[in-house]
Amino acid sequence: MTLASSIPQAALPSPSTAVWQLGPLPVRAYALCIIAGIVVACVVTERRLRSRGVAPGAVLDIAVWAVPAGIIGARLYHVITSPEKYFGAGGEPLKAFAIWEGGLGIWGGVAGGALGAWIAARQLGIPFAVVADAVAPGLPLAQAVGRLGNWFNNELYGGRTTLPWGLEIHRMDPRNPGHAEVVDGRPVLEPGLYHPTFLYELLWNVGVAVLVLVLDRRLRLGRGRAFALYVMGYTAGRFWIEMMRRDEANQILGLRLNVWTAALVFAGALVYFLRVRGPRAYLVPIGGAAPAAPTGGGDVSQVDLSQREAGPKAAAPEGYRVVDEERFRAYQETGVVPEEPAPGAAASDEGDASAEAPSGDEPRDGEQAGAAGTRES
Repeated sequence: MTLASSIPQAALPSPSTAVWQLGPLPVRAYALCIIAGIVVACVVTERRLRSRGVAPGAVLDIAVWAVPAGIIGARLYHVITSPEKYFGAGGEPLKAFAIWEGGLGIWGGVAGGALGAWIAARQLGIPFAVVADAVAPGLPLAQAVGRLGNWFNNELYGGRTTLPWGLEIHRMDPRNPGHAEVVDGRPVLEPGLYHPTFLYELLWNVGVAVLVLVLDRRLRLGRGRAFALYVMGYTAGRFWIEMMRRDEANQILGLRLNVWTAALVFAGALVYFLRVRGPRAYLVPIGGAAPAAPTGGGDVSQVDLSQREAGPKAAAPEGYRVVDEERFRAYQETGVVPEEPAPGAAASDEGDASAEAPSGDEPRDGEQAGAAGTRES
């Protein structure tokens, strides 16, 4: 047992409290970090969806489905892969619902969130691949913010280290969840310093978000490839960071389960990224009020969007038509929904690109992605 003031060497401190009482209501740092991460992801996704032609506010309709489904999926993955904590000898089954105490598996969270986003995308008439690519940089940023919750909980750290950024870890009090044990008025520390693997993953995730933004802008990724790039980047980091962790985990052939999961998911994302091709999709509304033609010339970057937003709010579109970038820019400048090209003209416009047939996750240029009788991704 080590008291908090007895370590003279340089170290990263850890909070000794992860829960605060606001009257009868416990305010948990872990929950605040998760909420903050969701907000960050929504802000980034909203901006990217609007840049592809989706109506303002669509991210909230998507989040209503994706966030609860993601949380449920994350908790289910954690419980399924660590059943002994809840259903083994001495386990507490009701603790499986105590999500505020931590225990969310990112793999289940992404899978559940993707299912919820797919449902919302169908309702909104947005191709799912457009949603996936829009959320790609926001997800790692949300995960980075969420990792701060592990710091407050004094969990998910690595092995012992003497590095100057070694992390102090408090011995948390099981009788008083969210608080460190206290002796003589001071919180108790575990002996030595530990690798801050939560911080390694936080920084790695920020790097993944930057990577996706830069390559997406340079390569103009479409058809879900930006999302596949995020998955590859995240799992590559999770692979080596996971092997540094020293918390309890189920193992297969001597490796932690999440190491195997990261490797398999990386391989799947890599295959998708290499095999799937196609131009980036843009959307124009069907059945909603078209925006007024902008003033300020042909330079879209100089358009004063506040003039549009100051007017009456346009009705939500019934669906969207997928168009190429040229037609989308023309729509932005004129406010006129482009006509669907004749089949022969579309084929001649596509040229060599027509050889890359869609795999079903995005309609071709001119096809509708909307309500009744339309094609979905």
